[in-house]
Amino acid sequence: MDTIANFFSFITTPVSWVIVQFHKLYGAIFGPDTGWAWGLSIVSLVVLIRICLIPLFVKQIKSTRNMQALQPKMKAIQERYKSDKQRQSEEMMKLYKETGTNPLSSCLPILAQSPFFFALYAVLSHIAEGKTIGVINQSLLESARQAHIFGAPLAAKFTDSAAEVAALDASLTSVRIVTAVMIVMMSASQFFTQRQLMMKNVDLSVKTPYMQQQKMLMYIFPLIFAVMGINFPVGVLVYWLTTNVWTMGQQMYVINQNPTPGSKAQDAYLQRLLKSVTTHGEVRGRRRKNIVKVVVAKGADRNDNERRFFAGLAKAGFAAQADGTVIKSDTIAAEAEGAGAAKRQQPKRQTKAKRQAGGAHPAPAKGGEEKDESAAAEPTTSLEKKPRDEATDTKDTAKNASGDQSVRPSRANSGASRQAKSGQRKGQQRPKHPSSKK
Repeated sequence: MDTIANFFSFITTPVSWVIVQFHKLYGAIFGPDTGWAWGLSIVSLVVLIRICLIPLFVKQIKSTRNMQALQPKMKAIQERYKSDKQRQSEEMMKLYKETGTNPLSSCLPILAQSPFFFALYAVLSHIAEGKTIGVINQSLLESARQAHIFGAPLAAKFTDSAAEVAALDASLTSVRIVTAVMIVMMSASQFFTQRQLMMKNVDLSVKTPYMQQQKMLMYIFPLIFAVMGINFPVGVLVYWLTTNVWTMGQQMYVINQNPTPGSKAQDAYLQRLLKSVTTHGEVRGRRRKNIVKVVVAKGADRNDNERRFFAGLAKAGFAAQADGTVIKSDTIAAEAEGAGAAKRQQPKRQTKAKRQAGGAHPAPAKGGEEKDESAAAEPTTSLEKKPRDEATDTKDTAKNASGDQSVRPSRANSGASRQAKSGQRKGQQRPKHPSSKK
């Protein structure tokens, strides 16, 4: 860590100068040697850096969304050219160029603030060692060494020995407790920041390996920070905890105000917008009008969240226009209610077995007793074949007995069975076979 910090030593002077300027401001309020003055100076340094990085953060959000939207196309390219890695890379670069997407844009905020992080680490390390650095002279060095945050010096680490902590006029127990709590808070804020990005601001209709990688990073990054945090001075932990909280709040604002299409955050945003439109009768704000304008322009390509939004507008009697505004129309509301009523009254589709059972045994209508009596009076038709004449059956049986090969035995058997059924229905006995004279 010290080697990396030395690599960014060129920026330690600007960082130390900014801290000293904020220390003068807070020192006049809380006292120059207090932990509040030095701690708030580090917090203000973070806020200043993050404000300067807002354009990069916006670029990061756009790049992340573009990468999510391109995942299906990227997967198709990988499957198409899986045997040709060079062609696969060329097609990927072509896709990035056509869509204006830079895969490295999502890492820009972290890369941009890394020099400030390592410069602050170098400043606090010199304070712990009792060495001046940048614009921090001897008097400021002594003041910083006396500053404690909840009993822990700014330059103390979790891994410091009892002798090193005693040299900073503090107890090892206080340092371990304060640093452990700050490490847990730092890791938890990192986890929550990544989790709200994955659970609320991701298009759930697209399942890609990119999403699985992001879920893995959601658990890996907090562990990395927890392991590295034991080697960070208290001042650096203050810096990193502050930047995590800033990122979490900034991301929460972006998710609520400009969510990713198809995500849970978009559904919640459109429902809030629908409630505002039905309450005020118009779309308030230029940004909201632009969102409605974009959704209208999608046409048939709208996702489920956007379709529900338009259905809610129609039910309330509003129609969205191409310029992002809405108009009131009673006809649209009547059509929406009529479509909903027709959809509710549509009978359920019956299975084939139920339809056949219903045709064979129709349900009685109103006045069922009269219908039943009239139905009983009418002759019923049967699908079974009528029994053949006895004389005909006798002739067929005689031919079969005389050895006529043109009549199959099955025919005689079937005739006998039919005759037996006929005898049972008419109450007659089956006639004896003509060949048997007993």
